[in-house]
Amino acid sequence: MQVDDALLSRLEKLSYLKISDDHREEIVQQLGELVAFVDNLSELDTEGVDDSFAMTDNGTYTRSDSPRQSAQVSRAILSHAPKSEDDFFIVPKIIE
Repeated sequence: MQVDDALLSRLEKLSYLKISDDHREEIVQQLGELVAFVDNLSELDTEGVDDSFAMTDNGTYTRSDSPRQSAQVSRAILSHAPKSEDDFFIVPKIIE
């Protein structure tokens, strides 16, 4: 994938971010480096590697999944939202 100014403009539109003109070239370069790194990962030969491979034999710690609800926490989180209604965030419609 080629990262260029057109792609950066599209990402700006989708993310509702504005990148100043003096930072555009630097951001294009950094995004290009990230994409190149991820492309390198696709070259790894993972044939024969077990899907559940881990570096330790201990496994992953798990905890019980017990739902909790706190109106105080919900109000505190929603207080930072530009728009909210009925305990939900209101966000702009993004469909391409």
